[in-house]
Amino acid sequence: MKVKVQKIDGKASGDIELNDAVFGVEPRADILHRVVTWQLESRRGTARAARERADVARTGKKFGRQKGGGVARHGDRKAPIFIGGGKAHGPRKRDFNPSLNKKIRALGLKMALSSKAKDGLVVVDSLELKDAKTKALAATFGKNGWNGKVLVIDGESVDAGFRLAAGNLKGVNVLPAMGANVYDILKHDTLVLTKAAVEKLEARFNG
Repeated sequence: MKVKVQKIDGKASGDIELNDAVFGVEPRADILHRVVTWQLESRRGTARAARERADVARTGKKFGRQKGGGVARHGDRKAPIFIGGGKAHGPRKRDFNPSLNKKIRALGLKMALSSKAKDGLVVVDSLELKDAKTKALAATFGKNGWNGKVLVIDGESVDAGFRLAAGNLKGVNVLPAMGANVYDILKHDTLVLTKAAVEKLEARFNG
């Protein structure tokens, strides 16, 4: 698949051949759904548990008389109504560690990239800016027609000047190629890849 390459200012900068095995895969909603669900579940922290009656180390001996005391009847000090007693119906410990086959994860990323290759993919030669200012970069985005949410992926690391300039732009996120993932790619309207990012992503699957 051949696509046009442009400079960050929108000027043409030749063509690049994209690997069809990475950018030409037919997307499947079920695969993308599985990978996105796995990603979001993996981000969840372990739910904290509360001690219930069985977990509280207090005496189980009945205190006080059953009748005649003028107070409510109680069996032991572990009851939830006492300070230090076990919590009634407290939260249980839950670990969110879903498993997903590596092949499915890789296929999901290929499908996400392929879906953007059909509509919403832009390839630039590099992210180097003459004027690394937020205002200038916002004007460049408007000139290029990159509206809505934009995800920019660079190679080994993101250009420092571009990262600083894009830091305050609403809806713009930047990632190195290693951080490319299905959820972030799908939730953005436009995907901008540098030539270095394309090489890294293709090598990630061919390696």
